[in-house]
Amino acid sequence: MGADEAPQDASAVHWRSYFQDPRLHALIEAALTFNRDLKQAAARVDEARAMWAMAQAERKPNVSLLGQAQAENTLAQGLSFAPRRRLDLGLATASYEVDFFGRLASLTDAAKANFLATEEARRATELALIGQVAELYHAQRFTEDALDRARSQVASRSQSLEILNRARTIGVTDDLETEQAQAQLEEARSQRIQLGHALNVTQNLLRQLVGPIAVSSDLPAGFSADRLLSASMPALGVSADVLQLRPDILAAEQRLSAAQANIKAARAAFFPKVTLTASMGTASAGLAGLFSAGAWAFRPSLTLPLFDGGRAKAGLDLNLARETAAVASYERSVEQAFREVADQLSARHSLAVQAGSAQRSLQAQQLRLKIQRQRFEAGMSGYLEVLEAERQVLSAEQGWMQVRRAQLEAQVGLYRALGGGAVAREAAAAATEVARSTAALLKPSSESNLR
Repeated sequence: MGADEAPQDASAVHWRSYFQDPRLHALIEAALTFNRDLKQAAARVDEARAMWAMAQAERKPNVSLLGQAQAENTLAQGLSFAPRRRLDLGLATASYEVDFFGRLASLTDAAKANFLATEEARRATELALIGQVAELYHAQRFTEDALDRARSQVASRSQSLEILNRARTIGVTDDLETEQAQAQLEEARSQRIQLGHALNVTQNLLRQLVGPIAVSSDLPAGFSADRLLSASMPALGVSADVLQLRPDILAAEQRLSAAQANIKAARAAFFPKVTLTASMGTASAGLAGLFSAGAWAFRPSLTLPLFDGGRAKAGLDLNLARETAAVASYERSVEQAFREVADQLSARHSLAVQAGSAQRSLQAQQLRLKIQRQRFEAGMSGYLEVLEAERQVLSAEQGWMQVRRAQLEAQVGLYRALGGGAVAREAAAAATEVARSTAALLKPSSESNLR
């Protein structure tokens, strides 16, 4: 990034711009479509949405159409009476509660908040899934690179051992150098086998997350291990506002709203409950006269709680305790968000310094190996010094690779800590739009009444 270039706003970063590898893009897209955990989270969102709709429906009258036909014939003392017939048709509403004190409205608000909290939980699952796929993909690329290096080491040490065996035959070297070379060859073979197993495990985990496409030949070519770091994202401008997009914070906020709405509903239980029961209809002995007469009934009722054994008070205390727990959960989520972002930013800076030191150490060990080989060729030292220098170069390479892999892991961790950037903003806006459209669809009409 140039000296005069402003840092990029972290809240505007999408995973497509954060992770630039085209192969990783294809894997993430496949995971968002295939993953079972994400499908379960989406099903839980649908469940919460349905419960919200049920809570909305409680605020509307339930009107039923009742139709009944009856025919009766009685025989007594051998006499036959003409059958008596009766036809009934009517409309009735059963115990419609007039929400004077907001009990049903509060329960609806609680159901809505629970729905939004569930949506945030689904987004948290999506965020974790993207991070898992990125981490496994980076591990796969670095393991493949390390496996290639291990194979090269096996070939190189096999060649060195062959040279030493020939030299021992003519008495140029002794058994100590040959055995040392044999030990290093077996060490390289063991490491190659371990890396092959680690690569299989990583590929299996990746296949579990994204499906069979993980090993498909149709995937685009990915970046090499070296390019993964060179394509790292630019510096980010991180403000406290970006933490408000984290799904865990938004979910905790919605759970707190649900707890507060339940408190209002529990308090409303102390007030009288007004219910209305109404019916209207007609009855006739024949179908022709069914609509010539009618009847109606309207029965309002008032229920005032006098003694319930402390049930209403216990319900209020229960929801107050849940509110206290929800407040603590929200505060903990905020504190954890600040800590995670601070940790990842610190790791990013620290690992950059470590990577520079590890690279300089590797360069020094490679120069040492070059000098030791020149000394051996000039007859100034034995081959043991060359073998030791090769071992030090391999150790320095492994240390450098570990730091570079840790840098990529820190980048993935920072993506998760920031809540997904633009993904969070888009998902939050989508959830809000769904909530508004559902509320408009289920909103009870203020003009509806019983006639």
